[in-house]
Amino acid sequence: MKFDTHSVYHIYNRGNNSQKIFFTEANYLFFLDKIRKELIPHGDILCYCLMPNHFHLMILTPKDFKSNDLNNAIGILLRSYTRAINLQEGRSGSLFQQKTKAKELIDKNNNNAVNYLATCAHYIHLNPVKAGLAQHLNQWRFSSYLDLAGLRNGTLCNKELFFMLSEIRKDEFIKESEAMLDFKRNVS
Repeated sequence: MKFDTHSVYHIYNRGNNSQKIFFTEANYLFFLDKIRKELIPHGDILCYCLMPNHFHLMILTPKDFKSNDLNNAIGILLRSYTRAINLQEGRSGSLFQQKTKAKELIDKNNNNAVNYLATCAHYIHLNPVKAGLAQHLNQWRFSSYLDLAGLRNGTLCNKELFFMLSEIRKDEFIKESEAMLDFKRNVS
């Protein structure tokens, strides 16, 4: 598959000094709502995972993508979330590390880059198990794994685009995810 009009980015950040950024279930849900409001106008969310002290997003940008628009939207998301948490927790200052990372997953000159997109998606979904927050991928509610596996009917991610771009077949997604999980457990 050739990508001449879109880019896919793995966007991530963590709490300043690796501190917690999500304190309650409502915090996770509020952050997901902010993603919907601030980021979806600038691209399609392909997958995500929110962890107690960091987050991962995979976003497909449109052909008329302007990096400043997405950068500004991410800034608004993080600033407004920080204000809410600082108010909730009676604290002040920055909640997130200074620079949010954004790695482009698709090299428009490299057709093999699709495989990295799939690998990155599995990496994102494995975070809760790797951190000991869940024994299995389907036990962590704050990731897109449940949606992509067909175990929940979430609407934040563009599932069709995810499967098309990652070249993972829907009926193979769970099996492939479990194989990655088994591999991780065997090498750890």
